[in-house]
Amino acid sequence: MTKADDIFKANIKRILDEGVMSEQARPKYKDGRTANSRYVTGSFAEYDLAKGEFPITTLRPIPIKSAIKEVLWIYQDQSNSLDVLEDKYNVHYWNDWEVDGSRTIGQRYGAVVKKHDIIAKILKQLEENPWNRRNVISLWDYEAFEETGGLLPCAFQTMFDVRQVDGDIYLDATLTQRSNDMLVAHHINAMQYVALQMMIAKHFGWKIGKFFYFINNLHIYDNQFEQANELLNREASDCQPRLVLNVPEKTNFFDIKAEDFSLVDYDPVKPQLSFDLAI
Repeated sequence: MTKADDIFKANIKRILDEGVMSEQARPKYKDGRTANSRYVTGSFAEYDLAKGEFPITTLRPIPIKSAIKEVLWIYQDQSNSLDVLEDKYNVHYWNDWEVDGSRTIGQRYGAVVKKHDIIAKILKQLEENPWNRRNVISLWDYEAFEETGGLLPCAFQTMFDVRQVDGDIYLDATLTQRSNDMLVAHHINAMQYVALQMMIAKHFGWKIGKFFYFINNLHIYDNQFEQANELLNREASDCQPRLVLNVPEKTNFFDIKAEDFSLVDYDPVKPQLSFDLAI
């Protein structure tokens, strides 16, 4: 059992035992029913990536490749175009959040990254002074939200810091998320931002350090309680998965591809569980 498995089970149990039900929920299931959830406020986890602690459960398979492609779409392409996501990466699940037939997700995610030239600024700051304390990615842009409709960003803030230990520089990252679907998206979001952390570290030839993960509203939807109990009853796989970025040191951030990542020693418990997503 991995650290992530322990945290996963503890969070599921906490939500089922201590959580409260949402009121006036925004999301809907595809059949039109309101998607209520049981939730807790405030969840924090710390993973020392340098010691092999990765935020991915073995209790069910987690599709990492599509998650990494989404990161490239947002932070390399800096795009909100569904056509780019489909044609370049063959990822289709964002179609449910298309805005008004525009073939975009509105002024969200990659559009905000491009608007503020966020990645160029982060890389410039880290190059000029790695120890600066201003390496913040914020996708929460009220002006952009007023321009168009669209899903407000869930994983909306990322911060980066460096540490030097025995001559090696480690890049740490903190992901803050306003809302997270514990069973479906939790490890997908965590691992895709670990991938982003690894890309920035490789850009400078640094090592990956620690990953800190804070979620404000951590929830399980009311059509997922059976799956939640199934996960609690599963025995974790005896493996120690880790994400590897197979490129030379100091590879330019924008040259890294999805196929450069490998998830090794990952043998999750099957069968996969089915979830009806809340839109």
